Amino acid sequence: MNTNWTTCKLRDIADVRVSNVDKKTSDAETPVKLCNYMDVYANDYVTQSIDFMAASASKSEIERFRLQAGDVIITKDSETPDDIGVPAVVSDSIDGLVCGYHLALIRPRNNAIDPIYLAKQLSSAPIARYFSLNASGSTRFGLPISVIEDARIPLASKPLQTKIANILFAVDQAIEQTEDLIAKQQRIKTGLMQDLLSRGIDEHGNLRSEQTHQFKDSPLGRIPVGWAVYPCTEVTELVTVGIVIRPAQYYVASGIPALRSANICEGGINKMDLVFISSRSNDQLAKSQLRSGDVVTVRTGYPGTSAVVSPEFSGANCIDVLISRPSERLRSEFLATWINSPFGKNQVLRKQGGLAQQHFNVGELRDLIIPLPSLEEQDAIISVLSASEARVSEESKLARKCHTIKRGLMQDLLAGKRRVAKP
Repeated sequence: MNTNWTTCKLRDIADVRVSNVDKKTSDAETPVKLCNYMDVYANDYVTQSIDFMAASASKSEIERFRLQAGDVIITKDSETPDDIGVPAVVSDSIDGLVCGYHLALIRPRNNAIDPIYLAKQLSSAPIARYFSLNASGSTRFGLPISVIEDARIPLASKPLQTKIANILFAVDQAIEQTEDLIAKQQRIKTGLMQDLLSRGIDEHGNLRSEQTHQFKDSPLGRIPVGWAVYPCTEVTELVTVGIVIRPAQYYVASGIPALRSANICEGGINKMDLVFISSRSNDQLAKSQLRSGDVVTVRTGYPGTSAVVSPEFSGANCIDVLISRPSERLRSEFLATWINSPFGKNQVLRKQGGLAQQHFNVGELRDLIIPLPSLEEQDAIISVLSASEARVSEESKLARKCHTIKRGLMQDLLAGKRRVAKP
């Protein structure tokens, strides 16, 4: 820590109050807006934009736990010690907002510390570690008020605190704006998928509509006249399943990759936590060997999640996942996109009675109904969706970069390791 800084206990600069206001509503109490655990855990800042729960509180509870701009709230209880002590700053004045149960309200005393600076210190690695080590409980963990009050806060001068707070707030805003843009792009992609997989693109590159093009009834609803509809088994050369009988008996430290459900994502193959089998085992288990362009589909957990096997995994094997090999009439990317779409996933859930944890089996995948545009139109649809996915991916990379910058800034600024221009 910067030698020009001091430290003090939280109780010396702020009042700490542990809330007991529950989620119940009583006619004998005053209606309030309740700031709950997830309102704090999921947000750096408590603002008017949050949809607060309606509840009630007694007069004394309102007086003690009414929230005001500049308050800091932390999560006090959780099922894991890592999720306690998570802070948020009340940045708006919100009428009738009260701090709820499982939270602690921290109110800086006499303008002694900048609220954002305090919240960032409370979320810093040293204090998070202190909270985790001093949490009480075995199956559920909580912070006694004495532990919260004894937290040692590094103190820069007040003007420097404000400068640090402003820098970190600007980074938080950049992250929020980027994540809002990602959410918007995701919505656009979902809408495009809905339209493209039900209406398609005509020869001029325009989205079809029933006002300008001919449509027909099908088991999938209204589709363009030029499309056909088939069960998956009629447009694939193979539908089978990976290794299902005691797969662990084949595991080796290194060798041929064997994909599991955890490696299959809608965006492609995730290389994290791969397992391996020997070349000999891979030859013995040739039925489940993969080729580039195969589509692998999750059976259990998130059934229906599908990805195309890239050339990197050609010749690899797979464990307890479904394999489909498209025929010459069906593009791999179109098949994977269809299964991942709401149209495909709704079929998967209907075959399981709506229960997402059941197995999605070979027979059910073979019976899955798939639309079949021309190969040229399949390519056009995938091209549009790929461009949309690329925009989401770029914004996601930017968000990850912003988070990395934020972590570095917090480590340096909150310990006084980086000089900040004088306010």
